[in-house]
Amino acid sequence: MNDSLQTSPIHKLLLKYCIPAIVSMMTVSLYNTVDRVFIGHIPNIGSLALTSLGTVMPFITIILACELLITYGAIANLSIKLGEKNQLMAEKILNQVPGLGVMISLLLMIIFFIFKTPLLELFGANKIILPLASEYLNVIILGIPFYIIGFSLMATIRSEGNPKRAALILIMSCVINIVLDPIFIFGLGLGIKGAAIATVLSYLAVFIYVFYYYSIGKSNLKLKWAYLKPELSLIKPILLFGLSTSLVQLITALIQVLFNRSLAYYGTPLSIGAFTTVTTITNLALMPAVGINQGSVPIIGYNYGQKRYDRVKLTFIQGTLAATVIFTIGFILIQLIPDILIRFFNSDDSLLPSTSEGLKLYLFSLPLCALTTTAPNFFQAIGQSKLSIWLVILRQIILLIPLILILPKFIGLNGVWLAQPITDLIIAIISFYLIRKEFKRYSSV
Repeated sequence: MNDSLQTSPIHKLLLKYCIPAIVSMMTVSLYNTVDRVFIGHIPNIGSLALTSLGTVMPFITIILACELLITYGAIANLSIKLGEKNQLMAEKILNQVPGLGVMISLLLMIIFFIFKTPLLELFGANKIILPLASEYLNVIILGIPFYIIGFSLMATIRSEGNPKRAALILIMSCVINIVLDPIFIFGLGLGIKGAAIATVLSYLAVFIYVFYYYSIGKSNLKLKWAYLKPELSLIKPILLFGLSTSLVQLITALIQVLFNRSLAYYGTPLSIGAFTTVTTITNLALMPAVGINQGSVPIIGYNYGQKRYDRVKLTFIQGTLAATVIFTIGFILIQLIPDILIRFFNSDDSLLPSTSEGLKLYLFSLPLCALTTTAPNFFQAIGQSKLSIWLVILRQIILLIPLILILPKFIGLNGVWLAQPITDLIIAIISFYLIRKEFKRYSSV
């Protein structure tokens, strides 16, 4: 596997690593998408249920941030150590994942259970929405350890040279969720709570399988009792490498809150439900680039460790071009048939015009998102975590948050929708400059 990362043509490696990763990330997106499709069609309360889910999304995003903190940190360090032919250190890094996942999961569960109600109210839930949101969130909180530990270990399977298995595990879990959703929501009459139960059971399936794989399965690296003890010297680089990706999600949670509150103020409370649909379609559109990022990390990290800068450069260029093509196709579909896409998630005609308009405005700079997505992860993969974090802070805090707060004061609700694409346009220009500067450095080495 290591020799192929150094010698195989880049386009073949991208196909090998990125396609399974794209399938995996699209499957991750389907977790929430499937829930929202069924939840949006619950008789009589579909729009309210979608709105309640919108107030829960910051919680979900925080959980995802914690999982990605471990995932990206682990796979980046694993790839570099495998590139250096250091099998022992790679295995020790792998064994830090379960303990780190337990500590973070317990902390989240305690905080969420104690502050659930005031946080939901802060995130936009009113008296009508709060009971539905609490019903869904109570179950999701119980599944936090299964998700964080299971999905983090599943991601490392790609880095050790088995991307297809990781994709198959995720597909299996998604199928479980798809099958159980209608059974629990409609068949057993559990409504939104049933959607949460189905999701947690699918997390549990991943959790069980990855422990089997790394303990008695045919993995190259193994979970061993001798290495499971937390070691600060190993945990620190995991957290450092994963920080930028995790920070993106934490800031995304804050931005979701600002969007919820702005939409409710400049629109109506049900505008949060419209935003839930818009962000669901957005996630489906963005997941290919996230998959390309995950698939590229082992290739970039390994070749950077081997000082094969020509292959590092080519991997980034080809991956970003592929993401741009995918995003352009998504942009065309969103601009041409927004109503068809929206009706998958909600059949309430009263919400259709505002959701359609919001979707087209929110994603009008989608083709540029390829570069804004791949650039921070490129710098992360080559160990320049500070630059990666700086790009995230610039995009989400320095630009996007002020735009969310300022633009609606001048152009109303449209200002809320336009804040994100304007930010992406600016970041795309800056990212192009930074990547070009990095590539020039390779020419002088």
